[in-house]
Amino acid sequence: MYLQEIKTILADTLSLPPGAADALTADSALMGSIPELDSMAVVQLIATLEEQFGFAIDDDEIDASTFATVGSLAKFVEFKLTA
Repeated sequence: MYLQEIKTILADTLSLPPGAADALTADSALMGSIPELDSMAVVQLIATLEEQFGFAIDDDEIDASTFATVGSLAKFVEFKLTA
């Protein structure tokens, strides 16, 4: 799974305080739980994922469940890379 990479991308993209990413687990909630993850940050995060992993994300591929937890986002990345 791509959990560590996702944690690093979240920390960098959201400018989280030092050590904050280390505290994240697969079950850590994202939307509504991390104040830095607003609608503009989601757009930036999607662009970063596309650049980092070399895939394109269509609008109809993502919904709130994709960004529910760190683990759900990592599973989405894994799905995109194996599709």
